[in-house]
Amino acid sequence: MAAKFILTDYISLAMAQAVYDKLEDGAFAGRIPVCPGVIAFADTLRRCEEELRSTLEDWLLLGLRMGHPLRGLDKRCMSR
Repeated sequence: MAAKFILTDYISLAMAQAVYDKLEDGAFAGRIPVCPGVIAFADTLRRCEEELRSTLEDWLLLGLRMGHPLRGLDKRCMSR
């Protein structure tokens, strides 16, 4: 029987929906539209992705600690 990692799967689905923009100064901004307030900025796209994942993890942990239900994510986004 394969192990099921619910939070890992959730983070993967959320990160698949991330949107990145290159800013005028050459830096990058990243956000996950289905997760309000999850946004990050960095000098490189790779670093922006890492910062965005960290922000998402913090957002999830805080939400769970406060008793908020996990927001549903559409698995179809993985095929984009």
